[in-house]
Amino acid sequence: MTAVLPKEPAATPRWLVQGELALCPCGCIGKRKKGSFIEKTLSGASNVMRQAMFGEEVAAQDGVLQRLDARVKVVSLVVLLVATALVHTIPALIVIYLSTVALAAVSKLSIGWFVKRVWLFIPIFTGLIAIPAMFSFITPGTIVLPLWTWHGHPVGITEQGLRTAGLLVMRVACSVSVVVLFTLTTPWNRMLAGLRALFVPKIFILIIGMAYRYIFLLLNAVTDMYTARKARAVGNKNDDVKEGQRFVTATAGALFGKAHVLSDEVHQAMVSRGYTGDAKTLQQPTVTPADVVFVIGVVIFSLIALGGDRLLAA
Repeated sequence: MTAVLPKEPAATPRWLVQGELALCPCGCIGKRKKGSFIEKTLSGASNVMRQAMFGEEVAAQDGVLQRLDARVKVVSLVVLLVATALVHTIPALIVIYLSTVALAAVSKLSIGWFVKRVWLFIPIFTGLIAIPAMFSFITPGTIVLPLWTWHGHPVGITEQGLRTAGLLVMRVACSVSVVVLFTLTTPWNRMLAGLRALFVPKIFILIIGMAYRYIFLLLNAVTDMYTARKARAVGNKNDDVKEGQRFVTATAGALFGKAHVLSDEVHQAMVSRGYTGDAKTLQQPTVTPADVVFVIGVVIFSLIALGGDRLLAA
């Protein structure tokens, strides 16, 4: 008889337990590959879609502003924007801004996220105007921070320039905060219905509504086209800038054709279902006593802010 040798225990494959060299923090091992600009663009587009879906979730919560009628919120928005534009002192604008933060808190919005959403874009769009306004050659006045001398004249940052820049930044912050707050707490269809109820032209509502929907349709179409292109090019490492530019050039016309055909189909489908250009909602909008109290409160607050601004400016 042949002796049966005992079986050795199954060993783990060496490739599974063998360590590999990683890229050290200093970047001295390996070569880091730059990401494609197309992938970065699509990643940004997906972030836009996620933010839009998050906004719909916020608008569906049971907060103070979410329970108000859309028409009431549109009127309140206009009143607050007009009051913000007429205020000329920084303390009054700070009070308006803190009031928007308080409204965001009672509407169950994340305060940190709300503040970052507003102040993330203000330095980019407002800094180009606010920073030059601080210098003496733009806004003459009392120099509080001298920088250099030009032909015997001191050049620096003036007190009047700092006040002007601060006023501009705070006014933009208040306006953006009010708009973001009201748009986040109102579903899109109710916002359009509220605008239409306040006699906004029908063509304006139609263009805004279709544009809002087609943004996401086009983003999905571009993402699908790029994913299909990547799937057909498995193993192709030629992912440089020129290759991406050729892809963008080749697909721009196809995307335009898809969008044009899709727009005709969607419009015919909407017309066949009785669409006339008016925004419709499943719930009939009604003005409650809470809506009336809120509008009156916004008007009184705006008048107090304007009165306090006049006292501070005197």
